[in-house]
Amino acid sequence: MTAKTIVATSAPARATSARKVVSPRGVEAWLVEDHANPLVAVQFAFTGGSSQDPQGKPGVAYLMSGMLDEGAGPYDSIAFHQRLEDLAIDLNFDAGRDYFTGTLKTLTQYRDEAFELLRLSLHEPRFEPEAMLRVKAQALSELRHEANEPNAIARNAFAAAGFPDHPYGLPQKGTLETVPQITRDDLEAYRAKAFARAELKIAVVGDIDERVLAEELDRVFADLPSRGELALVEHRVVRGGEKRNIDLPIPQSVIVFGLPGLARNDKDYVPAVVMNHILGGGSFTSRLWTEVREKRGLAYSVYSSLSPFKHGPILAGATSTKNERAYESISVITAEIKALSRDDVSADELEKAKKYLTGSYALRFDTSTKIARELLQAQLDDLGMDYFKHRNEEIAAVEARDIARVAKRLLDTKRMLIVIVGQPV
Repeated sequence: MTAKTIVATSAPARATSARKVVSPRGVEAWLVEDHANPLVAVQFAFTGGSSQDPQGKPGVAYLMSGMLDEGAGPYDSIAFHQRLEDLAIDLNFDAGRDYFTGTLKTLTQYRDEAFELLRLSLHEPRFEPEAMLRVKAQALSELRHEANEPNAIARNAFAAAGFPDHPYGLPQKGTLETVPQITRDDLEAYRAKAFARAELKIAVVGDIDERVLAEELDRVFADLPSRGELALVEHRVVRGGEKRNIDLPIPQSVIVFGLPGLARNDKDYVPAVVMNHILGGGSFTSRLWTEVREKRGLAYSVYSSLSPFKHGPILAGATSTKNERAYESISVITAEIKALSRDDVSADELEKAKKYLTGSYALRFDTSTKIARELLQAQLDDLGMDYFKHRNEEIAAVEARDIARVAKRLLDTKRMLIVIVGQPV
């Protein structure tokens, strides 16, 4: 057995030691107890994200993610941030399409203070007018910048075209028109419907034992509502079969392309991961990289990736190239997708893809925060606590016939949605 193989198989060893902790009041978390370093990392998520923004007001969840640390309980915004800085506590929030997430990292000696600040941010956020004006101004500044940024324009246009009349089609950060209209009541309403224990997953890694963690879980999360009032989000298959051009006077065209993908619990998802690595997931070895960059010099980079969104998974990719070579690039990308759907992969590229995916898995577990993130994602995907023990085995078991099956299922270029931002000729 080679040293590389040993690293690949033992890398998630800390994650495999995870165990479930249930607090006296019924709050659950996955814990990896590790006293080697005086650090505690927490990752948690509520189901919701931007898909729960109120109708006509995209950007509420995103604004919320910027407001929760802008003062809470007895601390105004300045005092709250000063407290975090003085104690070297890292506390952040984010809003994706499907989840509202939080991250906490603290030294053991400040653990109690860190969990208390987290509790205050979730239960007693101030949402003060001055702080809201400042955070809104930051959001509007980002939106003004992105209004002329070709990659952002392409991403938003792809979402709008692929998911019309659906939350996924709306800009996550809101718009220049909707952000100023967001009120404190909107934030409070979002918090009331999304921050609930039934929709909560928690992962903790580091210098903390089960007893202490159980106490902290009750202190921070037990008083949340047992259930929220999430709006039903319809499942959609990304709409495709068209090409959209957005005129922008820039020397290079940005190209975003995509197809319907697979849910994380689909039986073909693991073969799809290997297939995507062969297509465009391998940075320097994929077919798209080889054909688009190495052989033709059409672009500096090109990639594809799987995004298993809860209500509309996609397989998407992107590149950018000179305007005069945009259509050539699209032709090459389309040809490679067709070829993969039609022809068997070689034994060599299949083996290389599996070795990379299993060998690089170690990089996901080299910090406490990364381990906590993986534990959280496994919960969100309902993979089970033993997932880390057999993940690499599942990748290694993928055969060429599996790739052929999933490629025929997914890689129908007639269903592709292509968005071009620039002035292609």
